[in-house]
Amino acid sequence: MALGLLSLLSPFAMDAVSSASTEATPTLAPTLAPGLTPTVTPDVIASASNVALPPWLATLFDKVDYFIMVPLVYVAIQFCIVFLIIRMLKIFRAPPAPFTLQIFPSRKRPAGAALADTFAMPQIRKHQPLFWVFLMVFHVSFLLLILGHLDILPRISLVPEASRDMLGAGLVGVGVTVPLLYFLFRRFRTPNREISVYADYLLLILVIFLCLFGDLMSWGNSWTQYGFVMTKADFSQYFASLAHFTFQDPRTWLTGTHYHFAVIHVLLAETFFFVLPFSKIVHSFLSLPINLLRRK
Repeated sequence: MALGLLSLLSPFAMDAVSSASTEATPTLAPTLAPGLTPTVTPDVIASASNVALPPWLATLFDKVDYFIMVPLVYVAIQFCIVFLIIRMLKIFRAPPAPFTLQIFPSRKRPAGAALADTFAMPQIRKHQPLFWVFLMVFHVSFLLLILGHLDILPRISLVPEASRDMLGAGLVGVGVTVPLLYFLFRRFRTPNREISVYADYLLLILVIFLCLFGDLMSWGNSWTQYGFVMTKADFSQYFASLAHFTFQDPRTWLTGTHYHFAVIHVLLAETFFFVLPFSKIVHSFLSLPINLLRRK
């Protein structure tokens, strides 16, 4: 992971090295033809971002990366599923509310009204139209994000196998990240500030950084010349190895120093799975059943 963070500084390091070299050897400057500028190639980027580490420290980083990318994935998913089931059982076994949740006047088609309440959120649109717009953008983009991750799985081809782009070519990440930033900053304003607790801020910050590190890989692939050089086929092989419990080292397919961005992204996703059963987000799974009760 340290290598991944150091790779962020590689352009600045190259600038410093380049300027120092020019001052030390002024005779090299005239070798370029007039009007031409030096070109930074992938080889130069790779050599500039490589940092020599003691063998024991490099081995330690490799073991930590492997633990995050393989065994911890299974632990996080199983933990999330078990505690989600426990949380749901506690909610359904709780005594009923002493007051009615029904909405009046009743609708002729309660199921349709419940679906509209859940996905269209008309009350929010009426009272907080700007918040509603960001909610709609976020939920649509989040659905596309799920489809984009499912597309990485073998035998699903929404995007060509050899493509460096995920679904949306980076725009889906924008549609998720920008609303999340809005959700965070609106909590600093009254009246949301008064009803917010530390867990609300920490959860939003976690999800924002989770999305940002995914965005960095997606935007690097789609919006730069060289990108992260990790195609859908590469990630598909990694997902397939997890699905078949082969416990192979992901670096077999995911190569390059930018591999550490994928490690951080997966680590943040695992942290989210550990937190999810105990967060307010779990109530979103109950929004449709509750709206059905309120409309009947």
